[in-house]
Parts: sequence; structure tokens; C-alpha cells
Amino acid sequence: MTSKAIVFTGVRQIELREVSLKPLSSTDVLVETWWSSISTGTEKMAFNGLIPSPPFIFPFIPGYETVGRIREVGGHVNQELVGKFAYIAGSFGYEGVNAAFGGASQFVACPVESLTVLDGIENPQCGIALPLGATALHIVDLAEVRGKKVLVLGQGAVGLLAAELAKLMGAELVAATEPSANRLKHSPADIRINPETEDVSAALAGHEFDVLIDSTGIMPAIETGLRFLRFQGRVVFGGYYQRMNIDYSQAFQKELSFIAAKQWAKGDLERVRRLIAEGRLDTEKIFTHHHRVDESITEAYLQAFTDPDCMKMVLTWKKEAETYAKPCHTAQP
Repeated sequence: MTSKAIVFTGVRQIELREVSLKPLSSTDVLVETWWSSISTGTEKMAFNGLIPSPPFIFPFIPGYETVGRIREVGGHVNQELVGKFAYIAGSFGYEGVNAAFGGASQFVACPVESLTVLDGIENPQCGIALPLGATALHIVDLAEVRGKKVLVLGQGAVGLLAAELAKLMGAELVAATEPSANRLKHSPADIRINPETEDVSAALAGHEFDVLIDSTGIMPAIETGLRFLRFQGRVVFGGYYQRMNIDYSQAFQKELSFIAAKQWAKGDLERVRRLIAEGRLDTEKIFTHHHRVDESITEAYLQAFTDPDCMKMVLTWKKEAETYAKPCHTAQP
């Protein structure tokens, strides 16, 4: 079976081309993609050739933010799944092309265990937020925020969701820094600071934080944030960093603990699905831009990678997908 897919063919080179899917095994499912999205972290680095290791060996299919409808299932898979919408964490089911992570394809063949069925979510498009929400949830779990004062650096999609989840999970106070005014206005933080227009030190004067969560990758911003941590405070790195280069003196003087968060833990995707379905986690605000999958697909990636107002670029694969205007959840009486 062939499928239209987005392929990174070389450094800063993208094509929309036909690829071949591997035959379904007895435990696989075939999903027709309705929506996918663009990662401005890992995929941007791979696009620029900054991750020259498997599975990012050109040519490869990107994509770990995919939602589609199950079209076919293998013999050992529950037939009742056919017709349901599901989030797909990616796929390696291709011939002649690498997958990193392989979700940016019109049809996706993947193991049934890699699915999260989107039961309870009124608009399945909102399932695109599951991996970022689960990543943010894992970060907040590691940060142990209950009853703590939390400083979040960056209010992109992950930072914004981390701030919201920190409040949901019992943080005493949440402050956030973000240089984009458009992003900052969506922040749920109790204290919101734009370092481009405000003095961060003055804005945070008198505050001492238990936890620092970084979602920027910007070393000077991290160093500034460390000044406001208490003795034996905790730092959670929520992104992917090529190198760490910060002044060690603050870590030494304060006996700070540093934790690297790697994506999400088992069960986090389902936890986020429930939070969205229950209306407790607002993910719709991160979907700022939309683009059809067509021959101009490179434009969508360039905008996602360079436009600070683009928090999350949603790619639409089917015409019917454009008609979904429901909220993620139905308000409870």
C-alpha cells in the first residue's frame, strides 16, 4: 500500500511524496490521518541537521503528533476499534524510508499499543495535544509541585501547559517568563513577566521559588532564573538540549538538584486524555495556526520554525477535518 507522506530529504529540504507502507501484522492497525502537527523542538533540530543519528537519518518521515481514524485492524486486534479516532505516537511501518517518528503520513500502519483512543473528547483534533500535554505532565510530576512556588521559563506550548498543570496539581504560586506578548497573554500563571519589556529581577523581587522549570533552552534565561531559587531548590529541564552551559556557582552555593525530563512516562497520555475530556486542561489555546497538506508544505514548516506567534501548527490532511469546530469537551451541567 502507498501513502502520501511528508519527507525530510536533506538538511532544510522537505518533500511531499508517495511512500510504501509495510503490510499490517496481526497486532497492527491502519489509521487514516486527519490531523498532524509540527514539533518546533526536535523536528526543527532535525530539519537543520543537528541530530545526525538514528532515527534522524535522511530521508525520514517526521511526526509524533498525529490523530486519525482507524480504518483496518489486524487479526488479533479488537474489531470494535474500526471507525474510532485515536492519537498515534508515530510509526516505523514504512519501506525504503526512515521514520522519525513517522506520523506525518496520510496512512499510518502501527502497533495497536501505540494508540490512545480519544474517547470522551468531542473534537478529536484536540488529541494532537496529547504528547505535549503528557510531556508537560511528566515535567510537573518530576518537579513535585504540590504546595511549592514554581517558576516556569518560556510559555510556548509545553511551558504553557506545564504552568497550567502545576496549578492543577497544587502549586502554591506559579510565575512565568516569556518574551512573546502573544504567548504570555495565554499563560495561566499567577505572575507573568515579559523579559523584553520588564525587569525580571524587579518583578520577582521578594519571591523565592522551590522549583524552576525550563522550556526555553536559553542558557542566560536559565542562569537568571537560578537566582530566584531557594537553597536546595529543584531545576527540571523540559526540553532537548545540545549542550548545557551555565554558571556552576549558583548550583554549588544553593545545592541545587537538576533533573532532565524525557518525554512522558507510561500512562501519561491517558491521564492527559482524561483531563482534556473532563475540561480540566485547556489545550485549544495552543492551536494557533493551520495549514493544508499540499505542495506548499515547506511554508508551513518554515512558519512553525520561525514565527514566534506560531505556538502549534496544525496540518490538515482531509477536507472533512476542516469542518470540526467543536470544543475539546462538552461542558458539564
